[in-house]
Amino acid sequence: MIVTSVHQTHLVPQEDLPQSPDCNFRSREQECVSLIKKCKNLEEFKQVHAQILKLGMFWSSFCASNLLATCSLSDWGSMDYACSIFRLIEEPGSFAFNNMIRGHVRDMNLEEAVLMYDEMLECGVGPDNFTYPTLLKACANLPAIEEGMQIHGHIFKLGFEDDVFVQNSLVSMYGKCGEITLSRAVFEKMEQRSVASWSALIAAHASLGMWCECLEIFGDMTSEGFWRAEESILVNVLSACTHLGALHLGKCAHESLTRTIGGLNVTLETSLIDMYIKCGCINKGLILFQRMAKKNHMSYSVMISGLAMHGRGLDALKVFSKMLEQGLEPDDVTYVGVLSACSHGGFIEEGLRCFERMKLDHGIVPTVQHYGCMVDLMGRAGKLNEAYEFIKNMPIDPNEVLWRTLLSACKVHQNVEMGEVAAKRLFLLNSHTASDYVVLSNMYAQAQRWHDVAKIRKEMVYRGLMQTLGFSFVEVKRKVFKFVSQDLSSPQCDGIHEMIQQMEWQLRFEGYSPDTSQVLLNVDVEEKRHRLRSHSQKLAIAFALIHTSHGSPIRIVRNVRMCSDCHKYTKLISTIYKREITVRDQNQFHHFKEGTCSCRDFW
Repeated sequence: MIVTSVHQTHLVPQEDLPQSPDCNFRSREQECVSLIKKCKNLEEFKQVHAQILKLGMFWSSFCASNLLATCSLSDWGSMDYACSIFRLIEEPGSFAFNNMIRGHVRDMNLEEAVLMYDEMLECGVGPDNFTYPTLLKACANLPAIEEGMQIHGHIFKLGFEDDVFVQNSLVSMYGKCGEITLSRAVFEKMEQRSVASWSALIAAHASLGMWCECLEIFGDMTSEGFWRAEESILVNVLSACTHLGALHLGKCAHESLTRTIGGLNVTLETSLIDMYIKCGCINKGLILFQRMAKKNHMSYSVMISGLAMHGRGLDALKVFSKMLEQGLEPDDVTYVGVLSACSHGGFIEEGLRCFERMKLDHGIVPTVQHYGCMVDLMGRAGKLNEAYEFIKNMPIDPNEVLWRTLLSACKVHQNVEMGEVAAKRLFLLNSHTASDYVVLSNMYAQAQRWHDVAKIRKEMVYRGLMQTLGFSFVEVKRKVFKFVSQDLSSPQCDGIHEMIQQMEWQLRFEGYSPDTSQVLLNVDVEEKRHRLRSHSQKLAIAFALIHTSHGSPIRIVRNVRMCSDCHKYTKLISTIYKREITVRDQNQFHHFKEGTCSCRDFW
């Protein structure tokens, strides 16, 4: 190759310039390193390596270390080849071991990275502050908490516990291994912190889904006034806002991202769209989507699913058509959104066509999620027998989600017989959750089959089943507040009891009567009414009515499916107090306005 001859020419000594042996050796070292750095692929690298061996320069620790670093860390590098170089080094030092550890972590050979550290100690080579950040990253990604704690002990013993880079890596490692208490303990002991320290702590909480804590830590960071949030912090804050429905804080994160980065990439723009959608601002998300200079299949998928969740099925299908016009190939995720849009919009024929197009035109093998959307589509349309036959004829085994979807549809359409079939199949899968028994019990109650209601309640007691404790988040004055059902002990509950009494007094004039069938406990009617009164969604609405201005919208995120009593209650409250109330539950958005809901009473 031409490259080889050029390399050889550069390594030939210039005999007309007399030099001392030491100076000549150093000059050759620099030439070798210069050629190593010019390599653009593994083939070129191997040729340079061969020349270095031929000239006897490999035994220079400087040349050998650069060979190893380039081979192990370059994008075109090879850890197998790097290992062969490493084994030829007679006495590798910390630089060589560190590069091997980094290379293994880069290639996600995480166990090899930890073993290389063990070999380093066995050879008597002392680790340095560059060793531990990469090594702790390996422990975090494995995850390997025991090894991580042992390494923490080594760090303390060797005196690196005050190194800020090592401390940041410890915060991250403990967080990713689920030991958030230890992660915070390391952070609290840090005498000097960097913005990366805050980033590591926020990321640790985000990895565990501790979204409220993420925002609290971000608030602490900004209150100190010394730090400007970097992209990684803002992305995690954005995720927290998305999960909690914290719109105002999400807007602040959006503004900070724009100031910090300027031109946002497609991934960040899509994340922002997702945040606005899941905070209840579907129109803002749609505007951002339409302004995107470049869209990919993920951008389209997020927009289609978002419109479906908000009950705007027709708009979702229009976006899907635009995606196909742009020549973008939909994937299985895109089609989950499309089928969900057909389901929420009641477009049964279009849904069936899309399901066939997915298989025939795009070669996508349906997953249980796609089948679930089809069952939901038929169930919403009242085609319960067709939905049942569809499940029976599936080429894959139906899971509990499909039978639960059919059970919910049976409740809406008051088909007790089919509901019993769905419940039986559900319980045969060893799925015994309180919510399934509640749905079946409510069906029996609607049919006035009180003996069967009693049987269901006894079965729940026998199995020790308790309804999932409901909680709701609501953002008021740029802070997110959490309310837990039946819990009025928190400080923010001051005044809520009086507000709920005032709300119920006005609700009576609208003909509201609590649906006590939602309470399956064996208590008297008054106690059932008290328990309904303390549902988390009602607490959140009362708090928002107290602390927000007249006419301003209320946005709530809850962890479980909305009960029928809360649904009826919220529709009436939207009329009485002239408020738009948006509630996001496990499945979809409910937009309450002037006594109606966007879900058309099917959820």
